[in-house]
Amino acid sequence: KNDYNESLFLGSVAAGGTLGILIPPSIALVIYGLLTDTSVPELYLAGIVPGMVLAILFSLLIIFICSYRQDWGGKSIRSTWKDKWESLPDLLPPIFLFLGVVGSIYGGIATPTEAAAIGVIIAVGIAAYFKSLSISMLKEAFEATMRTTAMIMIIIFAALFLNFVLGILGITREIVSFINGVGLSPIFTIYIIVLVYVIMGMFMETVAMLLTTVPIVFPIVLGLGVPEYNGVWFGILVTLLMETALITPPIGINLYVVQSIRKRGGSFNDVALGALPFVLAILAMIIILIHFPETALWLPQTFY
Repeated sequence: KNDYNESLFLGSVAAGGTLGILIPPSIALVIYGLLTDTSVPELYLAGIVPGMVLAILFSLLIIFICSYRQDWGGKSIRSTWKDKWESLPDLLPPIFLFLGVVGSIYGGIATPTEAAAIGVIIAVGIAAYFKSLSISMLKEAFEATMRTTAMIMIIIFAALFLNFVLGILGITREIVSFINGVGLSPIFTIYIIVLVYVIMGMFMETVAMLLTTVPIVFPIVLGLGVPEYNGVWFGILVTLLMETALITPPIGINLYVVQSIRKRGGSFNDVALGALPFVLAILAMIIILIHFPETALWLPQTFY
C-alpha cells in the first residue's frame, strides 16, 4: 500500500520475528536453562541489552539502505500527535502481559513456571475484556498447547538421554581434552563454534539444534577458562545463532512463514535476499558479544 521495496519489507518482517527468542520471555532461553542448569531469570536479564542493540542495528540498517536507495522507502507516512496518542492504548495489553510475567519473576513473587501460569491468567483476562473469550477459542488454545508441549518434551527427553550417553561414554570429556590439547586461543575456539552453528543452522530446525548440540558444546566453552565466557553469556550467544538459523535458507523457518502469508505470491528468493542484510547485522551482534561479553553480562551482574 505504501510502495515499500517488497524484498526489504519481507526481510525486515522475517528478521524482526527472530527477536522474540532473545528478548524475554523466551522459550528458547528456558530450554537452554534446563539443559545447562543456568538461571532463567539471569538469562532473561542478559538477553535484554543485546536484544535492544540488535533491534537498533536492524533499524539503522533499514535507514542506511533507504537513504542509499530512497525509492525503497516508499511513501512518507505522516500522522499528528493526536493520532499517535490515540494509538498508544493498543500497546497496553501486551505491556501488561509482559510486566505480569517478567515482573513477577524479578519481584520474587513467582518462579518462571509459576510466572507462565500468571501469564495464562492475564491472557484469559485480556481476551475476556476484549470479548474474544469463548469455549472454542479455549479448546483451540489447549490443543495447541498440548501439541507444542508434547513435541518439546519428546525432544528434551531425547536430548537429556543423549547427554547421559555422552557422559557415560566419556565423549564430552574427550572432546574437551582434545580442544584444550590443540592449544587454540579461547576466541578462536568460539569463532569455530560459531561457524559450525551457522552452517548447521542452514539445515537444522532451531530447537532440535539447540537440544542436540548444547550438551556437547557447553562443557567446551566452560573449559576455555575465560570467566566472562560463562553459562549465561553462552546462552545469549547460542540464541543469537538460533536467530541466524531462522532467516538463513534453505531451512530458515521465518522465511517460509513470511512467504506463506504473501497475498500476491512471488518468489521465495525475494524473502531470502531481503533477509540477507539482517543476517549480517546478527553476525555483527555476535562479534560484539564475543569481544564485549559485558554486553550481555552487565545487566544480570548489576541486578544481582
